[in-house]
Amino acid sequence: MTKQDWLANNEGQCVRMDIDNRDRELSRPYRLYRFLTDLEDILEQVEDDQKRLHLICPLVRRLLNRSEWLQFNFLPPDPVTGWSVLMLYNEQDFPITIQTVVWSPGSVSPIHNHATWGVVAMLSGEEKNTFWQRSPTSEHPDQIKLVGEQVLTSGDILCLMPDAIHQVEVIGNEPTISFNLYGETNFNQRFEFNRDRHTANVFSISPRVRELRLKLRLVWKN
Repeated sequence: MTKQDWLANNEGQCVRMDIDNRDRELSRPYRLYRFLTDLEDILEQVEDDQKRLHLICPLVRRLLNRSEWLQFNFLPPDPVTGWSVLMLYNEQDFPITIQTVVWSPGSVSPIHNHATWGVVAMLSGEEKNTFWQRSPTSEHPDQIKLVGEQVLTSGDILCLMPDAIHQVEVIGNEPTISFNLYGETNFNQRFEFNRDRHTANVFSISPRVRELRLKLRLVWKN
């Protein structure tokens, strides 16, 4: 995978990242535990989220290029929700989420932010990311306005700042499969936006989704 790296900043602008992705350690395996160690070092040494993402993005690409097993570890999308999540790593007191996510053809996510930095690496399929930014008025303090869009295909990586607002839509007849990495979420600041009603509600988990996530945890533990 040698495609484009993108950054969605806090204003919803999606810009190319100028990153040197040359792998200088081709003779050495890059396993998940090494990736986690490198990731932890970055998080401890660098506080600025955008600088973190510039350092983390090439590590994600190296991991995917040298860990083929990651591209085959995913669950088929749930027929009700249209998506699935497989947790690849979860450790108490280590605020990192690593998972593969699958969306069915035709799926469209809510408009949302993540309230943490994130990295989404496309493994398969094609999706359109539409980006917004907050545009408050006295009457509608949670109003948002459209900024732009970017189509991601296999090999592309999208880095997200905590306040980046986006919506994901699957393009074509194939499901999308992605490798997703997130920092520690500030759940009080994670919102689902309604552009027609000009509202921003704290992102909620439906009972059905909560049940699915519990099942996923049990699968991962076993």
